[in-house]
Amino acid sequence: MATTGLAASDGVFVGRVWVPELGPILIALRNGELFDITSRDVPTMRDLLELNDPADYVANVSGAWIATLNALESESLNAQSNPHKRHFLAPNDLQSVKAAGVTFARSMVERVIEERAAGDPQAANAIRARIGDLIGASLANIVPGSAKSERVKEALIAEGLWSQYLEVGIGPDAEVFSKAQVLSAVGWGAPVGLHPKSVWNNPEPEIVLAVNSRGEIQGATIGNDVNLRDFEGRSALLLSKAKDNNASASIGPLIRLFDGQFSMGDVREAELAMTVTGPDGYVLEGHSAMAEISRDPADIVAETINENHQYPDGFMLYLGTLFAPTEDRDVPGEGFTHKTGDKVEITATGMGTLTNFVRKSSECPPWTFGPSAFMRNLAQRQLI
Repeated sequence: MATTGLAASDGVFVGRVWVPELGPILIALRNGELFDITSRDVPTMRDLLELNDPADYVANVSGAWIATLNALESESLNAQSNPHKRHFLAPNDLQSVKAAGVTFARSMVERVIEERAAGDPQAANAIRARIGDLIGASLANIVPGSAKSERVKEALIAEGLWSQYLEVGIGPDAEVFSKAQVLSAVGWGAPVGLHPKSVWNNPEPEIVLAVNSRGEIQGATIGNDVNLRDFEGRSALLLSKAKDNNASASIGPLIRLFDGQFSMGDVREAELAMTVTGPDGYVLEGHSAMAEISRDPADIVAETINENHQYPDGFMLYLGTLFAPTEDRDVPGEGFTHKTGDKVEITATGMGTLTNFVRKSSECPPWTFGPSAFMRNLAQRQLI
C-alpha cells in the first residue's frame, strides 16, 4: 500500500482533507494522528500562512481528532473511485499555483532538444546524441545572468544552438508561469491527468514552496508538474496546453512548516527520488538534488513577487526539475512516456512521499469546487 511516508515524522505538518459532511478542513499531523484545526480565526491555509509564525500556532492550537494517518491514507486511495469519500486534498487553497521552468542545467538541455525535435521523440534522440554533451558540459556551473553566461550565450549563438529555453536557463530573468488555477491542484493518492492527445509526456518531481502575500516562504512540500513534452516541444506558445489540464498538478502530501528544525537551508539541500511503476511491471527510477539548481529558490520567489507583481492570497511555487527521462520504455529511440495506470511516487528529504496514479485528464474527476464554491462553503459553516 502507498503511504505518505510521514508516520514517524516529528516536523510541523499541515494540510487539507475533504470531509463529505463538511467540505475542506485544515488538518495538523501529530504523532501519526490527524486533527481538524479549522477555525473562524484561521479558516483557510491562506490565513494560516499569513500568520507571523504558523508553526508556533499549529503547535499550540487545539484540534478535533479526525483519523489516524494510516486510516486516511487508505480512505484516500479508495476515494479514487468515489471522490465524495473522505480524502487528502492538495494542502493549498486560495494561493495561486506558479511554477519556475528551466532551473536545472540538465533539464534545460532537454528543453532545447524538445524544441529542436518539434515534439518528435525519435528526432530528439538524434539531437541528444549530437549536442547533449556539448551543452551540458558548457552550462553545468553557469550562474544565470552572469558575465560568463553571456559569453556562453554568444558561443551558442555562433554554433546555431541558441534557444528560448537557454535564455531563461542562463539569462537574467527566470521563467515563472501559472501552473494551475486556484483550488484545481490534486492531492496525495489522487489520479493525475494527461491530455488525451499527448503521446510523449512525463512526470516532473519538484519541491514546492508555500509563500504568503508578503513574499515570506513559510514552508515546503512536494509537487508533480505533469508535463506534455510533445505539446511544448511543438511550440512554447502551447505551454498552457502542456501544463494546465484537469488534474495535471499534484501537491502534497502536506506542507512542512518552517520552524527550528526545518528551514530554507534544508530545502536547498533536499534530495528527491522518484519511482514510476507501470501496470505492466515497468519501473523507472530517478533522482535529483536541489543542490544542483541553477537559481537559488529565494531568488525565484523574489522574481515572482515584488513591486511589479502582488499575490494577496500568497502562492505555491514549483521550483523546477532536474528529471527528464530519456530511457526507452517500449520502442527504441522513443524514450519514456506515461501509460494509463502508472503509479508515480516522489519522495523528498523531510517532506514525505507524494503518490499519484496516471489517467487521461478526461477520465479524472472533473474540477468543480472552485473559489466561489469554497466561499459559499465557508459561509455556510459560519467560518467567514
